[in-house]
Amino acid sequence: MCGCGHDGAPQHVIATALRIDDVDAAIEGGLLDADAACPGCSADCTTMIEAARSERLDALAARERYRAREARLQRRAQERAARRTAPAAVPGTPAGPAAQPALPPAAAAALARAKARAAALKP
Repeated sequence: MCGCGHDGAPQHVIATALRIDDVDAAIEGGLLDADAACPGCSADCTTMIEAARSERLDALAARERYRAREARLQRRAQERAARRTAPAAVPGTPAGPAAQPALPPAAAAALARAKARAAALKP
């Protein structure tokens, strides 16, 4: 105890838990909820509680930011995977993975000529 004479104050439960490095007990004692300091406590006692509260709140906020980032990255990865597996829709052609877009007539003719020449060159 800090010797202020207010032994039943919640801040003393928190301060005692923090002194023995039991953060869980301090949180259960109201570390994150306590706003008012014990009026008789020393500045060191109050500063210790405020610093621990600030550290815990910062850690909780960081954890929430991390979880939100992980969820965002997971959603983006799923969207990319869906775009990769989805076939590109070409107007006038049937949809589906087996449907391939047709070549323009000039390109199809050039490809046919090239295949014919390649077939003629093979022994």
